[in-house]
Amino acid sequence: MIIEDFVPDRIYELCKKRQMTRYRLSQLTGIEQSTLSNLMTRKSVPNVITLSRICDGFGITLSQFFQESDELPDISKEQRFVLDTWASLSEMDRKLVCTYVQGLQRK
Repeated sequence: MIIEDFVPDRIYELCKKRQMTRYRLSQLTGIEQSTLSNLMTRKSVPNVITLSRICDGFGITLSQFFQESDELPDISKEQRFVLDTWASLSEMDRKLVCTYVQGLQRK
């Protein structure tokens, strides 16, 4: 598969798996909806920075984006739930969660 087809197909797949709209992905990434639309309709190909922001929005790495499957080995249902929930949080909410977890570690 060529990159021009893989990227939009993968974004669509990840949105579907996470029950995330393109609007929500736009909010999480700070990428304009028109830019995402151009990517999805194959009018443009993202650069590495844009693709990295998209991966951040999904809560995955670039490596995971390009894997055949985004299933992580040896991951429990609870861990998958946490990762999926993380992917749906805003940047501010993610910072709050990180602050909370750091506070737990200090106890």
